[in-house]
Amino acid sequence: MTVRRLPPQPWMTNPRTQAVIGALRADGAELRFVGGCVRDAVLGRAIKDIDLATSDPPETVMALLKRAGLKAVPTGIEHGTVTAVAEGQPFEVTTLRRDIETYGRHAKVEFTDDWRADAARRDLTFNAMSLSPDGTLHDYFGGHDDLLAGRVRFVGDAVTRIEEDVLRLLRFFRFFAHYGKPPPDAEALAACRRLAPKLPGLSGERLQAETLKLLAATDPAPVVALMQQQQVLGHLLPEAKSTARLATLVAVENGLGHDPDPILRLAALIEGGADAALAVALRLKLSNVARDRLVAALEAADVSPSLDERARRQAYYRLGRENFCDRVLLAWASSLSGTKPNDPAWRTLLAVSEAPLPVFPLQGRDLLALGIEAGPRVGDLLKAVETWWIEGDFRADRKTCLAEAKRRAGI
Repeated sequence: MTVRRLPPQPWMTNPRTQAVIGALRADGAELRFVGGCVRDAVLGRAIKDIDLATSDPPETVMALLKRAGLKAVPTGIEHGTVTAVAEGQPFEVTTLRRDIETYGRHAKVEFTDDWRADAARRDLTFNAMSLSPDGTLHDYFGGHDDLLAGRVRFVGDAVTRIEEDVLRLLRFFRFFAHYGKPPPDAEALAACRRLAPKLPGLSGERLQAETLKLLAATDPAPVVALMQQQQVLGHLLPEAKSTARLATLVAVENGLGHDPDPILRLAALIEGGADAALAVALRLKLSNVARDRLVAALEAADVSPSLDERARRQAYYRLGRENFCDRVLLAWASSLSGTKPNDPAWRTLLAVSEAPLPVFPLQGRDLLALGIEAGPRVGDLLKAVETWWIEGDFRADRKTCLAEAKRRAGI
């Protein structure tokens, strides 16, 4: 094992972290940071979540936290995971484990006090590192050097690691997108290609999480293209074929200074329109909001710089801001055969969304106040006046719209 030291990190020394550390070391058990906070600390990246591991069983962890006046939530106590909460900040605390049996989706585990055994059950070498509160970095499998070199390697035999949990196949590509440098590890790639047919056996929720995390990388396009070349992508999402459009969308996003948008990037990958988008949303168990956005983004619509200003405003109103922007960006990415990702014509079209959405000045109760009897006629008349208002480029005010409603109603 290689042991190094990291200088004190602000996230390690802040009072909330120190409160959790103090509580969990009260009975003398060893405690270390694990997971993403260790990885990102080595690279000097911003820390998101703070995870810890301990040799104490979860019941002891719960008792120690409560004794220290900290909130303890049994988020996965059967697998040894407790969430500690200090001043509103969560810390995931997991008891050291070793695998007894694996099933390709989950494992039967037993608790242990062996740090190397716990590290050996993790997927990738740099995910097997741990960090003591004093800054001592424990590295059992060369993860530190792999991380700095951009090497994404499995701990031990790649096929064995994936067969223990098939989700590790997608984690390889996700971590390669976020931390890797080409070329990819040959053994890992061969194992992923061989075991890709097992992906459909995973739950939609697990597939969703890894897919969206992959697409949230700064530029996931080369890795998604690699998945396609290795015949992995088709087992994950058969509808996801437009890797070139994903690459051009990323270029457009970068040109605009936009943050990564995993749902829009997923839409860019899909071929087959709204029906295919719905199939993907159902397979990945997306939320209703994400599902509706994905489907709407891929419904047929004429949104291009060839529209005149009036037609652009009408499209913006009918689609709404989010859907209008999604369709413009996807159409822009689809058109990039030779055009530049900072094309001013597309920028001008997208700029329509910077204006407030027009608000139709009438509601059903306004027509009822005119004496029109409640029923289907109210809705039909309201829709007709709204269409007239849209065709008039949204110029008519409330008074004018009421006059048009009266005229159409024969009042």
